[in-house]
Amino acid sequence: MKIAITGGTGFVGRELTDLLLQKGHEVFILTRSKQDNTERGITYVQWLSENANPEKQLEGVDAFVNLAGESINNGRWTELQKQKIYDSRMKTTDEVLRILNALTVKPKVLVNASAIGIYPASLSARYTEKNNEIGTDFLARTVRDWELKAQGANKLQIRVAYGRFGIILGKSEGALPLMALPYKLFVGGPVGTGDNWMSWVHVKDVAGALLFAIENPINGPFNLTAPHAKKMKDFGETLAAILKRPNYFPIPSFALKFALGEKSQLVLEGQHVIPQVLLEEGYSFYFPNLESALHDIYK
Repeated sequence: MKIAITGGTGFVGRELTDLLLQKGHEVFILTRSKQDNTERGITYVQWLSENANPEKQLEGVDAFVNLAGESINNGRWTELQKQKIYDSRMKTTDEVLRILNALTVKPKVLVNASAIGIYPASLSARYTEKNNEIGTDFLARTVRDWELKAQGANKLQIRVAYGRFGIILGKSEGALPLMALPYKLFVGGPVGTGDNWMSWVHVKDVAGALLFAIENPINGPFNLTAPHAKKMKDFGETLAAILKRPNYFPIPSFALKFALGEKSQLVLEGQHVIPQVLLEEGYSFYFPNLESALHDIYK
């Protein structure tokens, strides 16, 4: 297949690109700057810049994956930064829809990034894709609007699936390096009360599930988390054991709130999320358990 990716040079995008190339697919990466098309199997397509006409190079693509957007991990969530996070998702998705509309032959599917932050934080609820509850905080509102925006491709008779990402684990990027650093310095320990849920997923399963959503008739949301979420205190104990470090030094909630502001909710609050759609459709996780995922990352 020919598969177009926005955000293809990011953490998830690179993992997905590698997987697609391994499977023999042709990849079109949309980028703001001009790139030499010298990599085997990859064509770089300029977009979101003056005089760019990406639709000319994208005729005939079979699938479109939209991962573009300002990282929620960049800096404190000031009002300016929150607006940047929100606008980047709306504007890039508007451009994706414009490109799709301009194509003579439409791709069969748009797989759009999303996040489990759409669900309200809870210590007791277990969320599947059938839950219609939506949080009221900044991240939930952003994700809700992003999904609604992507649904515009349905009007073009394009199947739309949106993967609600959990906390993505990888060795050098994502949340794990920052979480592991205190342990590596022998000062790791529970964060806050430790009772909040952490619905995690290995980056290899993110790529695998995105390809699965392209190849299978998934419509609407699919939770992109491992089947077995962990409470934060259990996550810390497992991480400490894998790294062979102590787990003695708790990080109080007020300290994180002081250091991170509103963004502290990413680690102090959480949701227990089940990837029900992926499991029912038959996706086989590379790393369903945290121990196997961390062993792979730190092997």
